[in-house]
Amino acid sequence: MNWYVLNTKPKAELKVAERLERLGLNVYCPVRKERRQWSDRVKTVVVPLLPSMVLVQVSEKDRPLVFEVPGVLRYLFYLGQPAIVRPEEVEALKRVEDKGVAVLEVRAIKPGDRVKVQHLGTQEQNGVVQRVSGERCWVVLEQLGYVVVMRVEAPVRV
Repeated sequence: MNWYVLNTKPKAELKVAERLERLGLNVYCPVRKERRQWSDRVKTVVVPLLPSMVLVQVSEKDRPLVFEVPGVLRYLFYLGQPAIVRPEEVEALKRVEDKGVAVLEVRAIKPGDRVKVQHLGTQEQNGVVQRVSGERCWVVLEQLGYVVVMRVEAPVRV
């Protein structure tokens, strides 16, 4: 079974992931913690790492099943085919989330950006790191079309 990228309605990622799990599907919605300030308090909230996106692992014949869930808009396509995320990329996202790496921002890849990864944290990866500067590490999720900027606990050597 492949991992596919689902586009969701804005701010519906966590609810969509929860509903897909209730259907018995393998779902992953990477999240990050963010401190938000209101006039009377500061609160740490959990927000999706990939805006309006959820990763789902389904067989080809079960792909239409996801549209039974409110909030799902469509599959993300890449070069005319449904975008398939490699299992190594999903595992890299999970390791980053488990280690508590703080994601500072998510932004779209500009056309023509080519990068090569040598390390993600202390683990050797086939991922895509664009550059490392001090405690910040730019990791490219090429098939999703995003660059994720992270702050790592220990300096990364490339």
